[in-house]
Amino acid sequence: MQYSFQIYQRSFQQPLQTHHGLWSIRQGLIVSLADDSGHIGRGEIAPLAWFGSETWEQAYHFCQHLRQQLTQSQILSVPDDYPACQFGFGTAWEALTQNLVSTPAPPDICGLLPTGIQALSAASHLWEQGYRTFKWKIGVDAPEHEQSLFRQLMAALPQQALIRLDANGGLTHKAAQGWLQLCDLVADHRTIEYLEQPLPPNQFSDMLLLSQQFETPLALDESVATLSQLQQCYRQGWKGIFVIKPAICGYPDRLRQFCQTHPIDAVFSSVFESDIGRQACLKLAAELSNPRRAIGFGVRHWLSPDE
Repeated sequence: MQYSFQIYQRSFQQPLQTHHGLWSIRQGLIVSLADDSGHIGRGEIAPLAWFGSETWEQAYHFCQHLRQQLTQSQILSVPDDYPACQFGFGTAWEALTQNLVSTPAPPDICGLLPTGIQALSAASHLWEQGYRTFKWKIGVDAPEHEQSLFRQLMAALPQQALIRLDANGGLTHKAAQGWLQLCDLVADHRTIEYLEQPLPPNQFSDMLLLSQQFETPLALDESVATLSQLQQCYRQGWKGIFVIKPAICGYPDRLRQFCQTHPIDAVFSSVFESDIGRQACLKLAAELSNPRRAIGFGVRHWLSPDE
């Protein structure tokens, strides 16, 4: 196969605030594979280092040092510590070699709200656009302030709305308990779908206990960034929700095999990839994500047009 790649960069319309800090620029690489007949398959490498993938610089140097002619074996033997590269080369390979047929329409899409008071106006705007499930990031301000805003958000949204809270592993055990107590209380008259990754990945046993102590479901996200982490948490007894970001999870065929052979409650989610990666992720989501849950790809309003 003839191999080439190119760099892309997109700015956020406004920086995304998470527990890990502000994110202003999405950088990635587009991989192209061409066979002797002129057919081309493209894939996207969209690293998210603070989430557990390789860095953008590592991905760039990996791509830069490959030869222009690659064999199938080389394409399918990217090291496991380069999961975003595995996804990019794996999806390019599938696009080149498989007769892609139409897939079922993906589930509903969850819209990502900004942090802080801006969530109130954004939620109303996204509701008008047809979103019915919303994600709001917490763990970026004092719990008392965020919980006050959360109550306002609950009052502002229609009764039919579903809410997901995402802490990005940024809560203390005490704060996580406080949020779960509040969610259980609010759940008497509103639907809180789940609290996502309240504690850091190295506190898995504590999250497992929390999942058994409260009614509000918990979801793993940073804890299951790669396929090996996903497999490990499953083996350790996680029965809750798995938020899977396919673009940094590794080769798509390996993820597909695991999800088809293990009965997990999977919610597929974005890493702010471009349209090439997004289409590959949506295909996997249509196949593998829990159809009763909205997928986490309501993020396009956050990014500027392709640059």
